Amino acid sequence: MSVPQRERQATAPTVILASASRTRAELLIRAGVPVQSVPAAVDEAGVKQALKAEGADAGGAAEALAELKARRVTASFPGALVIGADQMLECDGVWFDKPEDLDAARATLRALSGRNHSLVVSVVVLRDGARLWHHTERAELTMRTLSDSYIESYLATAGDGILDSVGCYRLEGLGAQLFRSVRGDHFTVMGLPLLPLLDFLRGHGAIAT
Repeated sequence: MSVPQRERQATAPTVILASASRTRAELLIRAGVPVQSVPAAVDEAGVKQALKAEGADAGGAAEALAELKARRVTASFPGALVIGADQMLECDGVWFDKPEDLDAARATLRALSGRNHSLVVSVVVLRDGARLWHHTERAELTMRTLSDSYIESYLATAGDGILDSVGCYRLEGLGAQLFRSVRGDHFTVMGLPLLPLLDFLRGHGAIAT
């Protein structure tokens, strides 16, 4: 039996997050978005290296990576709104990657200690391969000067969980102690420009208006 036309139109589109990020998924779920996470197979380090060589800035790189993630997933979910997102950390022209281990995290914290850095987040939404929307935001953060003993104490307390964060911190938790000031949207720091994205999803019937 076919579904009546009116009923089909009332059905909210499926929302897919093309990411393995638990933080982004939790932000959407807690905001009432019924989202399914489908990690995209992307060589992020290789793409970043190529984009850097081509002269891309951090915002352009974040947008390109966000779209690439969404494109890797969209073909498997016809009709779905597929969200790709990426966050770049830039400090004095240097792009940072997520640390592979606690030694790399230690090096990142030493490099950012006492300095300003930017977090640039971009989100791109595709449906059936067509790009419907994108949005990029930036936050500026100033880390206080961290002693080696504090870094060791922080790493021991925070543990391996910080390896999921490019800057080795979660601002909503212990990471707040690392900073002197934060200028920008809280959700941007967490890796997703949530409020503009919710506006888009409302406009496309994915969540209630």
